Amino acid sequence: MRIAYFTESLFPHVDGVSRTLAQLFRTLEHRGVEFRVYSPFVPENSVSWSGRVQRVPAIAFPLYRDYKVSIPSPGLAAELDEYQPDLLHLVSPTPMAAWAQRYAARAGVPVVSSFHTHFVSYLRYYGMPALEEVGWALLRRFYTRCDAVYAPSPAIIQELAEHGIEGVELWSRGIELARYSPAFRDVALRERVGADAEHPLLLMVSRLVKEKDLKDLVAMHEILRARGSQHRLVLVGEGPMREELEAALPDAYFAGHQEGEALSRWYASADVFVFPSTTETFGNVVLEALASGVPAVVVDRGGPPGLVRPGVTGRIARANDPADLAEHVGALLAEPELRRAMGQHARESASERDWSVINGRLIESYAAIVGTSVRLRAAS
Repeated sequence: MRIAYFTESLFPHVDGVSRTLAQLFRTLEHRGVEFRVYSPFVPENSVSWSGRVQRVPAIAFPLYRDYKVSIPSPGLAAELDEYQPDLLHLVSPTPMAAWAQRYAARAGVPVVSSFHTHFVSYLRYYGMPALEEVGWALLRRFYTRCDAVYAPSPAIIQELAEHGIEGVELWSRGIELARYSPAFRDVALRERVGADAEHPLLLMVSRLVKEKDLKDLVAMHEILRARGSQHRLVLVGEGPMREELEAALPDAYFAGHQEGEALSRWYASADVFVFPSTTETFGNVVLEALASGVPAVVVDRGGPPGLVRPGVTGRIARANDPADLAEHVGALLAEPELRRAMGQHARESASERDWSVINGRLIESYAAIVGTSVRLRAAS
């Protein structure tokens, strides 16, 4: 089976999508599945599958210039004809993906897609809420032209169905337990930000952008401070909102972008993880916190609520309600024994998510689609 992937998110660009694809590509390598990737990003040579990546032209995404939008290059159709893929996987509904759909229809190749990023919901954060219905209409047109669509959580599958995109399959997410572990807890790191037994460390890891509902984080922090909370707030991540957030949160510590063992230490050194975003399709950062033995407080929208067992591994607050978020976070900050017990359960819950099993199910779905396509061509 030969698979061609089209994606705008790939190492060295780091986000939840590129990390998910990296895990999938490792699984494909391990299982001997042939694949090729078309992307504006090409990983460095130390990445085992970097030689399979073909760079394509791209332009910057207007709302967030770190992202790229691929453009079909001359000769791409001939290159695909030579490669003869059995399946195309389109990671995002971009112009390149739409081109790939048309190519697949001409070549008689099945095409699948996956829903990773809630682009339509971003419109209201950038002053364009009236375009949301138009956005959903475009997504329906795109996804209904695919032989299969994969989403990372049951909540997103339900939301897609409500917008007329039905029959979506679950492709969940796993975790590297050796990479995210309580073993990385770092007392010196905690001391650097003034965290100790009386001053718990409250952590958030995220891109610093509007669509992560960071204004709710600011309001929650102010409520907790007004109540006398002595926590230390740390934000890990970069983005266009950093300057605004630094002004609004003068007593918070901004650690900037972190990765590798440095990121693992921040997670494991926290006492509580908070994530107010309402636009997540899964919530990789929440799972990373849980695997690090840290209870998480999330809101009741999107993928993150499916990762948290209320009262066992964390808490779930009402979306866009900073006062309710403060109640849940404050309850954990005030109870060290409770959050330690929750942290143990959080680690146990994360241990159930094995990447090889999760991606193995996706590969089985690929094989079934390719098999059906072969039978239909033989019968025609």
